[in-house]
Amino acid sequence: MTDKMLKFVKIGQQTPPKRGTEVRKKDFNEIYDEFIGDKAKEQSSRCSQCGVPFCQVHCPLSNNIPDWLKLTAEGRLKEAYELSQSTNNMPEVCGRICPQDRLCEGNCVIEQSGHGTVTIGSMEKYITDNAWERGWVKPIDVINEKDQSVGIIGAGPAGLAAAEQLRKNGYKITVYDRYDRAGGLLIYGIPNFKLEKEVVERRTRLLKDGGIEFVQNFEVGKDATLDQLRKKHDAILIATGVYKAREVELPGNDLNNIFPAMDFLTASNKKGLGDKVEMFDKGILNAEGKDVVVIGGGDTAMDCVRTSIRQKAKSVKCLYRRDKENMPGSAREVANAEEEGVKFVWLTSPKEFKGTNKVERLIVDQIKLGEPDESGRRRPEVQQGSDYEVKADMVIKALGFDPEDLPKLFDSKELQITKWGTIKTDFDTMETNLKGVFAAGDIVRGASLVVWAIKDGRDAALAIKTHLENNEIKTSKVA
Repeated sequence: MTDKMLKFVKIGQQTPPKRGTEVRKKDFNEIYDEFIGDKAKEQSSRCSQCGVPFCQVHCPLSNNIPDWLKLTAEGRLKEAYELSQSTNNMPEVCGRICPQDRLCEGNCVIEQSGHGTVTIGSMEKYITDNAWERGWVKPIDVINEKDQSVGIIGAGPAGLAAAEQLRKNGYKITVYDRYDRAGGLLIYGIPNFKLEKEVVERRTRLLKDGGIEFVQNFEVGKDATLDQLRKKHDAILIATGVYKAREVELPGNDLNNIFPAMDFLTASNKKGLGDKVEMFDKGILNAEGKDVVVIGGGDTAMDCVRTSIRQKAKSVKCLYRRDKENMPGSAREVANAEEEGVKFVWLTSPKEFKGTNKVERLIVDQIKLGEPDESGRRRPEVQQGSDYEVKADMVIKALGFDPEDLPKLFDSKELQITKWGTIKTDFDTMETNLKGVFAAGDIVRGASLVVWAIKDGRDAALAIKTHLENNEIKTSKVA
């Protein structure tokens, strides 16, 4: 065992499994916990405090990274935490799951000069975890509570960020969510080895302690219509995210053991949370002993392949129709997956699922990249006569997510949507065509990063605050 591996063991963490090694039942946690104490000071002191902080420029939340790194280097950890959380409602989450290699760290001046990036994500996690341990993270303390209330539909990162910001301004907040736990994809979509569920649950407990009400297992359109919620609250925020699995219509699509990514990840996460998951317990949504094929190249696909490895799959292959350089997922995630034994089959696209009752193999085409399409990416083109078979006991489709039909689900046909099915909002105010109804996060911008959802939630909170204040002024003038 290497010194680095021993260090993980000493602090109660685990290293990623290698091919042929025994995987322990405990969930994996590969966060960079070696960045503690003196190591944290060493890393933070590497920040050059450059004139143009490209790390901050490329952070969707415009986090003041250079200054909280400087404070950390000086040992002023409480001030570093306070500065970090002033622009980010979930720094402990972003430190763990943000694709820093595509954002802050990838644009670090030291990284660009060839000396290796400052480990910003690890530092963000360290600063906030330290704050939790020392009791510096406190619930919202509202001194002057307002009479106005806001109903927020969706307890994912956008909804939670907006709820916190609005509660800080004294508004009464109720969060409605269809699932049994708050957190959205943070709870059921992201594996425990990337984001420990206690981290999310700790954050939602803090919001409850600050007076935010959560109504779980609540479906808008079934338990109450959107119009009924509008009558109950002074403003509404729709922050449902996008959950509808993007499909690939191929022959054999109806065979058993072909699953959407969220079904697979949700079963695994529920099991990790201690829930009874019949489909997992019966071995259906469990990759153990199976030849698993994951179709897709984004971060969700990486979550699926790495979860399959941890479930002791016999083999794990990832099929992607472009090459490695054009993969949309985090390069760091791909490298981790390769290190753990995942085989990537580049320039490959599924053509047909084959089997008797359940999938047994895939027919796949080899792909070549042609001229760029309208998005600027080179277009995948099938090489005729190049097809071959890939063995599979289980296929997971991780092709992305589309919006659900919210006007129909919410029993609100007048709610306007875009041609992509996302909610149509005013660019400046974030308000929909329905007065007092706002929308934020993936349900507006499409499937994106958690950090963008938090940014949208904060912006929506500011827009709702302005709307409610204007209504107060109008009401007082009438009176």
